[in-house]
Amino acid sequence: MAAKSASFASTIPSRAFFPGRSASLSSQIIGDVRDALFAKKLKPGDSIGTENEIAARYGVSRIVARDALRTLEALGIAEIRMGKGGGARVARGNPRLFAEALAVQLDLTGVTPAEIMDAQRAIECLAAELAAENATDEDVAKLRQIANDSEASLNDAARTTELGASFHLAVAEASHNRVLVVQLISLQHVSWPRRNPTLTPKVARRILDVHKELLALIEIRDAAGARKLMDDHVKMIRARRVSEHARAKLKTIDCC
Repeated sequence: MAAKSASFASTIPSRAFFPGRSASLSSQIIGDVRDALFAKKLKPGDSIGTENEIAARYGVSRIVARDALRTLEALGIAEIRMGKGGGARVARGNPRLFAEALAVQLDLTGVTPAEIMDAQRAIECLAAELAAENATDEDVAKLRQIANDSEASLNDAARTTELGASFHLAVAEASHNRVLVVQLISLQHVSWPRRNPTLTPKVARRILDVHKELLALIEIRDAAGARKLMDDHVKMIRARRVSEHARAKLKTIDCC
């Protein structure tokens, strides 16, 4: 194990460092590891090295090396094990862990509901098209079960809202494109309300009918039809979300 760590440490490019710039030194180590990942010189499970090995390679203090490793861990790039045989290794990928973090950053940036829904429209239309091409029997069964549960929950706005998000995510999962799935999860964190004050049983029924039609198109492998229906559906959702946001903003202004 230790030999492998040293072997990788020796492949990191040497850099000219200057004293008193620990933040820059740490950033350089992080950048080199990231670059090695993108260049396919590293893969999940590979050793990055211990604090001592990295410090020796870069000619920096253990404090700088420790800071770099902790940042790599926070970024989800590294897993750090303590004790004998420990050190940092490249983490196994789990993009879903960062979907919520991306959503928080989008929210902090101040993106508008219209911006979110426009992006969601692009993602969901392609997801519906790919779902019609790639969905398995298990995917179809999952979508059908969600539709059946929605049928039984038309008078429960909170449950219907939850199931609506689940149906859209299940369509994305049926696309078998993990990038689309993670992007949709992030956007749903920002765009999908936990409580939808405008969701009446009549609106819930209309949404369910669209979901059932979309399911039928996916089952018969009508990719173009699924894409078109999802496009119309998300445009409708966009109009409702933007309108709800505008009303809530006006109400806040009136109150204050």
